[in-house]
Amino acid sequence: MHIVIPDDYQDAIRSLACFTQLEGHQVSLYHDVQKDPDVLAQRFAEADALVLTRERTVIDDALLARLPRLKVISQTGKAGPHIDIAACTRRGVAVVEGRGSPVAAAELTWALMLNARRQLRCAIAGLYAGQWQVNLGERLCGQTLGIWGYGKIGQRLARYAQAFEMPVLVWGSEGSRQAAEADGHRAATSREAFFAEADIVSLHLRLAAATRHGVTLDDLSRMKPDALLVNTSRAELIAPGALQTALEQGRPGFAALDVFEQEPLLDTDHPLLRNPRVLCTPHIGYVERHSYELYFGDAFANVLAFFRGAPTGLANPEVLQATSSARP
Repeated sequence: MHIVIPDDYQDAIRSLACFTQLEGHQVSLYHDVQKDPDVLAQRFAEADALVLTRERTVIDDALLARLPRLKVISQTGKAGPHIDIAACTRRGVAVVEGRGSPVAAAELTWALMLNARRQLRCAIAGLYAGQWQVNLGERLCGQTLGIWGYGKIGQRLARYAQAFEMPVLVWGSEGSRQAAEADGHRAATSREAFFAEADIVSLHLRLAAATRHGVTLDDLSRMKPDALLVNTSRAELIAPGALQTALEQGRPGFAALDVFEQEPLLDTDHPLLRNPRVLCTPHIGYVERHSYELYFGDAFANVLAFFRGAPTGLANPEVLQATSSARP
């Protein structure tokens, strides 16, 4: 079969151990950033299967209409809003999805907190410019870590916080707050109190209709002038323009971001990149070798299972019923 893998930015996928699963099949890899639907249609025209890296490529009905040969889309991790699953089902294209891991994202979140609080970017730049001790950072010990979303990543961060002697304050669903209290942490008495009391707020919510733009300018404006907002989840959790406005108004005083509304972010004049109180990384929360082996190992195995007639991880199982009913 012909398997197409777009958006392999680092040309890393062929170096993975799991890539050997695809031996004997035609595999086309693309390493550039490409959003033009005409170019994508041309590249995908002969594909039996697409393997997508997280949410880098949008698959909508218009593009699917130009891909009559396509049979399956294998998503690394869970399928998100970048795939029109209903359109895939109508056009007889199966969508299969794999697993994720909280480890890499939690580690990067913690690295951003440490870097932002100790202001390592400024200190390192000064050293490489021939200067010695150009700034004064802060320790994490004693600062209250606010975690919105007490899932796998949030729970792991709470354990990190205990090792660093940081009190943990949790907000989220009632279930999240109850789970946090059961683990010995404190649940905020209200959303307003959560933002007002935390020294560091870290967002760990899935992006859905109910959470999109859920963090408002009013929320951010309640934060302390020296507080830090960390977002390694999704930029769209915050209302458009709210973070930039809040930073300009001085509440919160700092931000550390791994996600942006437009990705990839290549504009070096973007205000978030130019703000000395904002630490930015290029959406690398999951981009490390162990995560890639997990994500792509599942994605490749799911493709092979589908073509063996034993599909696993179907996000739209109804597509099989539609395909079966269409057979003579």
